[in-house]
Amino acid sequence: MNSRDEKLKAFERILTIMNELREQCPWDKKQTNETLRPLTIEETFELSDAILQRDAKSIKEELGDLLLHIVFYARIGEEQKEFDIADVINTLSEKLIHRHPHIYGDVKVKDEEEVKLNWEKLKLKEGKRSVLAGVPNGLPALIKALRVQDKAAQVKFEWDKVEDVWAKVQEETTELQEAIAVGEVQKVEEEFGDLLFALVNYARYLKVDPETALEKTNMKFIRRFKFIEEQAQLQNKKLDAMSLPEMDALWNQAKQNGL
Repeated sequence: MNSRDEKLKAFERILTIMNELREQCPWDKKQTNETLRPLTIEETFELSDAILQRDAKSIKEELGDLLLHIVFYARIGEEQKEFDIADVINTLSEKLIHRHPHIYGDVKVKDEEEVKLNWEKLKLKEGKRSVLAGVPNGLPALIKALRVQDKAAQVKFEWDKVEDVWAKVQEETTELQEAIAVGEVQKVEEEFGDLLFALVNYARYLKVDPETALEKTNMKFIRRFKFIEEQAQLQNKKLDAMSLPEMDALWNQAKQNGL
């Protein structure tokens, strides 16, 4: 591992490279906060993929790509005389110190839950009007559901027992089935959303990240479906000409193969 001095030199190096690119590269010169935004989102998802794959080499690379974007935004902020990278880092440092009084002050906490509760109380004192104010509107719906539930829980707005949460899932399932029986499309959509929200909450009580769980299932489905496609090709068959039992047999074979 690198020493502290080596880490500081590495950070100084990327700042120098960013300045050179911004001043000399035609593509880098043209970028704005708005043009970088979709690329940053893409890089974040690529990091997420690398984490799920437990690929340390790719995690390192994707973290570097994200760091480049942070440095890029800071350089643009400096050009517009709004802020620079030192302002970004110092603002972060001050926030962390303020929100960790159990480390940098005399507040006592007994566990992680008290840390999270104090965090939300401090954010409200800082001027946030709602406990939910820190949840970005643009988050994917599944992640947003988890975040709003988690934040509401910090002020004790949650069920006492996991059994109560499961009962809510069953209640929402029944209401969805009733809506389907009536055939009202708008009501079906509403009840389906309620069921998903309840399942996300249940995952939270089980200490399972629903986004990660679903993505792992997506990846598993893709691996097994690709196996079906490969086997169909080896058998000189077209997928749309195969019966469901034939494809299901290959699916089970993929499962047996550990895919």
